Order: sequence, then structure tokens, then C-alpha cells
Amino acid sequence: MARVLISMSNDFLTKVDSVANSEQRTRSELIREALRVYIKRNKISNNLKAEENANILTELLG
Repeated sequence: MARVLISMSNDFLTKVDSVANSEQRTRSELIREALRVYIKRNKISNNLKAEENANILTELLG
């Protein structure tokens, strides 16, 4: 598994650690899950946007 170095404020890291501890996860597990969710939401959002654009184009051409 690759390692990635990221920078964040101490306040934000404290919040990350607090959530990780409350869910009994490691910091890395929490951040991986957060990124999975972000990627999935972004993909869904892009798909919805593409569908909306296709519908607009269909209406304009119809």
C-alpha cells in the first residue's frame, strides 16, 4: 500500500482524531473512507449533470 503525506491544520487534525477515536478507527481508515465517499458522490454528481445536459440538448434539438 502506498503512503501519502498530507498537510492540515492542528485544529482539523484534532477533529479527525476525535471522529476516528469515537468510531474506533485509525486516522488512516477514517480518511480512506471519507475519500471513498467523496469520490462516489462526485461521480454521481457528474453523472447527474451529464444526464441533465443531455436532456437539455434533446429538448433543444427536438
